[in-house]
Amino acid sequence: MRMNNMILAAFISSSSRSARGFLTSQSKRGVSPFTNAATRLLSSTVEPITSTSPGTRGTPSTSFDDGTSPFEITTPIYYVNDKPHIGHAYTSLACDVIARYMRLSGRDVYFLSGTDEHGQKVETTAKAKGMEPQDFCDEVSQSFRDLLKLLNISNDEFIRTTQSHHKEAVQHFWKQLVDKGAIYLGSYEGWYSVRDECYYNESELVDGKAPTGADVEWVKKEDSYFFKLSDYEDRLLEFYEAHPDFIAPESRLNEVVSFVKGGLKDLSISRTTFDWGVPVPDDKDHVMYVWIDALTNYMSALGYPSTDPGSNFDKYWPASLHVVGKDILRFHAVYWPAFLMAADLPLPKRLFAHGWWTKDGEKISKSLGNVIDPVELIDTYGVDPTRFFLMSEVAFGNDGDFSDEKMIYKVNANLSNELGNLNQRIMSLVFKNCNKAVPTDIGELTEDDAALLASAASLREETGKMIASQSIDKYVQHMIQMVWDANKYIDVQAPWVLKKTDTKRMNTVLYVLMEVMRHVAILYQPLMPSSSNKILDQLGVPENERGFEHLEKESCKIQKGKEVSKPQAVFPRFEVPERADSN
Repeated sequence: MRMNNMILAAFISSSSRSARGFLTSQSKRGVSPFTNAATRLLSSTVEPITSTSPGTRGTPSTSFDDGTSPFEITTPIYYVNDKPHIGHAYTSLACDVIARYMRLSGRDVYFLSGTDEHGQKVETTAKAKGMEPQDFCDEVSQSFRDLLKLLNISNDEFIRTTQSHHKEAVQHFWKQLVDKGAIYLGSYEGWYSVRDECYYNESELVDGKAPTGADVEWVKKEDSYFFKLSDYEDRLLEFYEAHPDFIAPESRLNEVVSFVKGGLKDLSISRTTFDWGVPVPDDKDHVMYVWIDALTNYMSALGYPSTDPGSNFDKYWPASLHVVGKDILRFHAVYWPAFLMAADLPLPKRLFAHGWWTKDGEKISKSLGNVIDPVELIDTYGVDPTRFFLMSEVAFGNDGDFSDEKMIYKVNANLSNELGNLNQRIMSLVFKNCNKAVPTDIGELTEDDAALLASAASLREETGKMIASQSIDKYVQHMIQMVWDANKYIDVQAPWVLKKTDTKRMNTVLYVLMEVMRHVAILYQPLMPSSSNKILDQLGVPENERGFEHLEKESCKIQKGKEVSKPQAVFPRFEVPERADSN
């Protein structure tokens, strides 16, 4: 018995690919050395073998996260100059998947999103619409909150930079920088992008435009407060070297290091040519440059400047993870750390900059008329299919290309054909052939059974590693592979044939599949919360037994003899549109 325990423990802790290598027709050989040990996976009389990597509660530790501490994760706050687009949805979804995974792992999570509502661009756009800036901000900010709700985003807080407590926090932060000697009054002239809310050097312009493609304008000499960014060049480079995982992916780290090594100039952080911003303390003629205002949201949402023991700031700062688009990498990787260094505040633990989306191979722009409206996407395909496609189509961190054809093929293949059909087959066979209840007469397990169960048991550890490193697409690939293996298993075992020849074996196969599907549905919750819970409902898994800590508990396994209902389809199937050039 001890030897079988050791064998199975080693089997479970091995990679899922190794376990899946056993998924052949090994059952024809009869009972294997794994049989008794694998049977104990389904028994309620023996304590389960648990993974020691993430532990019962927590996630795998990394160089930037211990796997157990409170976890603040943030989207950037979205600029309210226009309605939300696919990039906003993408960033929010990525953070939501990570936040949900952390919560289901037992982590204390604070997930922050919000809107950035100050600046010249907002003032100009509001005026063009004949609106007051605050009324315009109220309207557009609501559209972002509506999108988060539509996408089933689980943020804990939604901050607005026009809120009084945020403005007070920003002014306190400014005074701290002044007290530290990091701010001085000077004058500025140069190239400025209203769209980017960013100053650019002449050498950075490309064909007379900002590196982002935005138009720039020449700002005539005006008084401005400056942050002594040049003082932090060496400190920033030392920090990057000491914390090589601070910026991800690595290509983004290289970009930042190259930029800083190119020399840093002091940063203009106030303007006098517009009024819509946080007033500079003790100088009514100046409003703060939008980025020192916007970046402070990550702390003001936690109650900063209150840093008392037991406060949210004390619990969650420094932030565990900032997720941003690559277009605002510089502000988060250079300016923000420098501001915090100057104020003697801890720096965030991790910054991840993801790529951009194109559509049908072309850059997305209003002029091309190919902007992807996330609301229309959800109206067409549904929430969970949209979440699934955006998080699985491209390696997180790289650029991605969207097309309706790609989305339909992927959703039909991985969700409707594989996951949805597998669940339908399992539950239909149980409903029709096991007296509408979970099978009770379970036999000994074969190598195939043990292999599939071991692969399912390893899934939490494998996916946890991916989430811990923000490799969201690889987390999804592990899930897709697990479902593919289960489909292969059901085809090889053919329980519909066993119904006529060996009902006890049929019962065993169906119970193994239900238990594997329990793992799959629980671990798919971060990505597809609604669909996963529909599957768990059909499996009869109680709502209070759907956390990751329940995966390894004997008492939480599929309850034998429990009644099941006739299964309902979980995922729709979409028709592939005909090509325009087809006849």
